[in-house]
Amino acid sequence: MTTSKDKTFVLAGDIGGTKTNLGLFLKGKKRPVPKVIETFPSQNSPDLEHIIRQFLEMHPVPVTHACFGVAGPVVNGKSKTTNLPWSVSEDRIKKQFKFHHVKLVNDLTATVMAIPLLSKDEFYPLNQAASIKDQNLALIAPGTGLGNAMLIYQNGRYLPVSSEGGHADFAPNNEAEIKLWRFLHQHYGHVSIERVLSGSGLVNIYNWLKDSGRFDEPEWLEQKRKKMQPAKAIAEAALTNRDPGCVEALNMFVSIFGAAAGNLALTGITTGGVYLGGGIPPKILSKLKDDTFIRAFTNKGRFKGFLERIPVNVILNDKAALIGAAYCAMMVK
Repeated sequence: MTTSKDKTFVLAGDIGGTKTNLGLFLKGKKRPVPKVIETFPSQNSPDLEHIIRQFLEMHPVPVTHACFGVAGPVVNGKSKTTNLPWSVSEDRIKKQFKFHHVKLVNDLTATVMAIPLLSKDEFYPLNQAASIKDQNLALIAPGTGLGNAMLIYQNGRYLPVSSEGGHADFAPNNEAEIKLWRFLHQHYGHVSIERVLSGSGLVNIYNWLKDSGRFDEPEWLEQKRKKMQPAKAIAEAALTNRDPGCVEALNMFVSIFGAAAGNLALTGITTGGVYLGGGIPPKILSKLKDDTFIRAFTNKGRFKGFLERIPVNVILNDKAALIGAAYCAMMVK
């Protein structure tokens, strides 16, 4: 990989179900430096190549190396995106654009690779636990869907581990969550954790509370849910204490989020920290700051003390996946 002195750009992408971010990066002293970033609505394009073509027409510079973080499993350089009708291929992109090297990784893998590159002010700590250097890290990220990833520290370096843990089973922790599971089981059959821990998951929780007769939905909220993204309407009404049903839904969402993050911490023994990414955590930061999340995170019986010593941080930099993808592109010799 050439150095920044040569002004050779790498192309990095963060491909999500809602939006696709593409950026041109140069090599920096500590981490890739963005020179231009553009955002495209994913649903408006038939495939990723269409967006890459648009981007390179806007910014016609020579690119030899590219890496794309894709919202879906990546197997043998190919991915069928989970929340988009796209099939993405390293070889196809490489041939179409005559790049020397193209790498596809899961979008959460790209994000988790960025964590060691981010500065302290790009995180918000949810507890007082101190991070232990050179230990495993975990990432859990609710947004359009739910993603997980880990960095395993071995032989002096971090190794990224991809995951489709968002599609593992939702494990209820109390009577209310058991009833929620039953409601979702009737609708979906298999109830993955993503069915409750994502934008649509918050809507699912709210709909269960409403359908179970716990409250009546006010007309203003019904109209607001029709005019904007329903999850956003519910979260805003909860954060401003405007509607008790929304407050209850967000409380439940955050408690399930904490429990799922604690499960991931135990799975990877992530004493280096658990990081909350994706589009949702920064938007509900004021709610994450109360004890609902951390109480559920540490509520693991005999391992409560172990989890209390694991730092939990919200990632504030919404371009972390792009930084990680650019870093991945630059690692290729």
